[in-house]
Amino acid sequence: MKKVLLLIIVTANAFVYSQNSRQENQLDSIFTFMYNQNQFNGTVLISDKGKIIYNKGFGFSSEVRKTKNNSTTVYELASCSKQFTAAAIVLLKRDGKLDYKDKISDYLPELEFWNNVTILDLIRHTSGIPEYLIDLSKNIDDNTIATNQDLINYYAVKKDSLQFLPGQKHRYINTNYALLATIIERVSGIEYSRFLEKNIFKPLKMKNTFVYNRRQSPKKIKNHAIGYVWAKNTFDKVIYEDPSYDDKMVYKLDGIVGNAKVNSTVKDLYKWINTLKNNTFFSPDEFDLMTSVTKTTEGQNINYGFGLDLSKGENKFSFGHTGSWDGYSTFVYHNMVKDRTIIVLQNFKMGTYPYANINEILDYKPLSIEYKRKINSPETEIKKYIGTYIDEKNEQQFITYLDGYLVHNSSRVAWDMRFFPVDENEFQAVRQGGTDGVLKFIKQEDGKMKLEMLQYGSLIGSGIRK
Repeated sequence: MKKVLLLIIVTANAFVYSQNSRQENQLDSIFTFMYNQNQFNGTVLISDKGKIIYNKGFGFSSEVRKTKNNSTTVYELASCSKQFTAAAIVLLKRDGKLDYKDKISDYLPELEFWNNVTILDLIRHTSGIPEYLIDLSKNIDDNTIATNQDLINYYAVKKDSLQFLPGQKHRYINTNYALLATIIERVSGIEYSRFLEKNIFKPLKMKNTFVYNRRQSPKKIKNHAIGYVWAKNTFDKVIYEDPSYDDKMVYKLDGIVGNAKVNSTVKDLYKWINTLKNNTFFSPDEFDLMTSVTKTTEGQNINYGFGLDLSKGENKFSFGHTGSWDGYSTFVYHNMVKDRTIIVLQNFKMGTYPYANINEILDYKPLSIEYKRKINSPETEIKKYIGTYIDEKNEQQFITYLDGYLVHNSSRVAWDMRFFPVDENEFQAVRQGGTDGVLKFIKQEDGKMKLEMLQYGSLIGSGIRK
């Protein structure tokens, strides 16, 4: 009897190992093909039912040193930083140093004209405050790096009206979390970065997590990934302010924290997710509040908690966030029902993640075509579509060739968007976050070539080659 039982256990373990190995191979196959066609560059960690089943890095953390991304590479989290800012507010509330219903003017008297906005409005993006990413960068010198105080001073002078009454609507605005960072500093008496380190990162043994302004205060960090974009009309990866890309926005706003600037690794973030789901740092009541779906005064659901996007319903509960800033693309997600965690950190603006395929693999479902594969097409076949196309508004659409890809620009916007062949006359876009975009070329009866531009299958524009 004991031998039979042992055989059953061994057989069951072998089956589980086989299933896990199959999942790992499938995941690796998908991420490898995406890396090979310029759609992924970073590190991924995936766990299911509390066990890490895939953890791997792809591409370079530094294009200069040619160091490879791996499981311990440190990335800027972009907007995934917001959950730590909100968590700091929870800790200050726990200590009785503030209340969620406090008016922000109690702590930011410079902004007393927004006196009906509360801390909770900032947290849940119901404040009506304008977006500093749009406003501030246009009003500072190219050689200046703005800070949170500069942001506050800017609005103190400008005295903008709110875009809607506090609580009336939900509108995702980065200014909200930048202001929260300053409130944290003024209430605690220490810098935002120090508060997070002392009260969150160190207690949770997140040894590779910290706030870092890499232009304002550069320093040498082991295994740190640099955020990249493509230089215009090439496949060279450069930083934003490089002359071949020439965008000073992220440089000028590098000193602002709260909405971004936390840096971390996939393994540290996995510790953080486990802390949240197991209530080992926040009480069940605190976690419930942080992940509560609330409503605006107009009755609309706010599927956003304390720095966390939420999905809740019958047999459904997940939380997480996405981020995109300074050449980094980030995704942190946990499904409470399935006990599933997906963490994707990338140091390439155009990077995306195969979310649907990951879940299909983990659920043992047939794989859908989430991202099409690049086909091998001769250069001559691709080049036959280059030229200038005129649309119905007499706007010019420019199609050029670049190393096996077509590049789209227009007379209105220099998109510099790259498309790879997926069929004889169809080309798929490499776009930020994986947004679906397609160029389709159709030869007309009169011999002229027609260009159709589609997004998620819907026609958004067309033109005839002149």
